[in-house]
Amino acid sequence: MPQIFTISLKSIEDCLFNGTRIDLAELPMDKVQECYDFLKDFAAKKIIYGINTGFGPMAQWRVDDKYLTDLQYNIIRSHSTGAGEPLPDIYVKASMIARLGTFLQARSGVHPDLVRLLVEMINRGIYPFIPQHGSVGASGDLVQLAHMALCMIGEGKVHYHGEWRPSAEVLAENGLEPFRIHIREGLSISNGTSFMTGIGLVNQHYADILLDWATLASVMMNEIASSFDDLMSEELNEVRRHEGQQIIAARMRRLAEGSRCLEKREHELYDSGHEGTRTFNHKVQAYYSLRCSPQILGPIYETYANASRVLEEEVNSACDNPIVDPVSKNVYHGGNFHGDYISLEEDKVKIATVRLAMTAERQLNYLFHDRINGILPPFLNMGTLGLNYGMQACQFTATSTTAECQTLAMPNYVHSIPNNNDNQDIVSMGTNSALLTKRVIDNAYQVFSIHFIALAQAVDCLSIADKLAPTSKKIYSEIRDIAPKFVEDKPFYEQIAKVEEYLREKPLALD
Repeated sequence: MPQIFTISLKSIEDCLFNGTRIDLAELPMDKVQECYDFLKDFAAKKIIYGINTGFGPMAQWRVDDKYLTDLQYNIIRSHSTGAGEPLPDIYVKASMIARLGTFLQARSGVHPDLVRLLVEMINRGIYPFIPQHGSVGASGDLVQLAHMALCMIGEGKVHYHGEWRPSAEVLAENGLEPFRIHIREGLSISNGTSFMTGIGLVNQHYADILLDWATLASVMMNEIASSFDDLMSEELNEVRRHEGQQIIAARMRRLAEGSRCLEKREHELYDSGHEGTRTFNHKVQAYYSLRCSPQILGPIYETYANASRVLEEEVNSACDNPIVDPVSKNVYHGGNFHGDYISLEEDKVKIATVRLAMTAERQLNYLFHDRINGILPPFLNMGTLGLNYGMQACQFTATSTTAECQTLAMPNYVHSIPNNNDNQDIVSMGTNSALLTKRVIDNAYQVFSIHFIALAQAVDCLSIADKLAPTSKKIYSEIRDIAPKFVEDKPFYEQIAKVEEYLREKPLALD
């Protein structure tokens, strides 16, 4: 099937993070109308799941024609059963965009008014109350999407301008009418992977930024350690045929340009003059967490890149059931709502991000452990040893947060519990995967926040700021604006939070 409409990840990011509005005039509303018109004619005197039958294991019961509209409202109301904290607005907005992407494939048979209302709510910042818990990710995100549908029919509550208010009230204030069911919109809104996909889209944005920071942190670590620069050399990395490793090494080389901290092995060890030397004070090879950065970050890069591809494909897929095809003049029943693609990718992103946190924690330990690094005071303590404690307690936070990430690394993709009278006998748990990935990413930012404060302090301990590569020096200075050099003991919690915000909001954008 040729693509009717494609939403790029770049346009989604612009909408989510730069305030770009969706232009209805650019959407294929004629195709949506065509699909709706076909279904309206086709459905007459036929048995079609979810139009004149019950849902799930109740599909064996036909519903009388006089109750068909009630049937659609009933699935929305009965499935609005979520629990837990509401998801933050940015994730809800991403989920709404993901649902829009499905409708714009013109294979759901929904009335165009539904698309128009969804676009208006996205553009006006009207975000439905969607609890985090409720989806098993099999018939899609039935529970969470039902909460979205509930607000679109004028029931439930929405987050609007920072306040929780009745949906009907906010819609009326904006001159919008609650959506009125036409044929199968209750099922169409609720049925699909849009919630897990929306969370995944935001996760991917922040994960990609974090990988860039991890790459710079690895460069700065090697600058601080005066490592030999061949760890990132093209000749070394090109003979291992993994694209991610080669890309990370190339990024490290670009970031390291202009550094006067890194050593040249050919100058220090390959020149003559070491015949009688038995012991080298400077390590011939750095610790793995420094030296193996391309090999560690490379597979993470590839994991993230594949997740981006899958997310973009999912946003631009018809993840509904049944599929209404006005081209072949048929309605197909299947399982496009099943969340395995997103579940597996989110688990992989989660595991890769745990690895990022682990690498940062090990690099942090190198900075704090004077008997390992041999060049820095214990815990980067520039005060009086015994009286002052430097960043000793910051390591507790980084270590415990990394440990939590390791616990959360258990994949949900392999954890299926049958339910729905065993109609849903194997489920993806994709939304749980996406939510846990979100938590791991949040945790990893906290670890990296501590790490960058420590990197800046280490630079000051060695007085090498002027020898850093230009990018390292720039970031060092910006971190120091938030967390100044310290000698006396001080609380760190506010600085950690501010540096975390800085890392999230000021991406390096290495591509």
